Amino acid sequence: MPSAPPPLSDLLSQGRLTAIPRKTVRREQLLRHLTETLFERARSYTEPEVNEALRTVHDDCSALRRYLVTDGWLERARDGSNYRRLR
Repeated sequence: MPSAPPPLSDLLSQGRLTAIPRKTVRREQLLRHLTETLFERARSYTEPEVNEALRTVHDDCSALRRYLVTDGWLERARDGSNYRRLR
């Protein structure tokens, strides 16, 4: 039986993400946390709003945004006008 991943607090320093995890399990753990804490379910967000929320935890908001979309946590409108939480 695999052991549970370490707590997210291991990735943070003073409330900010020290690095985006490369390991899939850790990154998924982080993306779940970001989705649940930064984005409401029944709301659309513009790209600047998504970036602003993500910058509260890490300066590379574009990488985090890309992971959130490609891993199915956020959905991006075809025209790029807005984002919505999927999970």
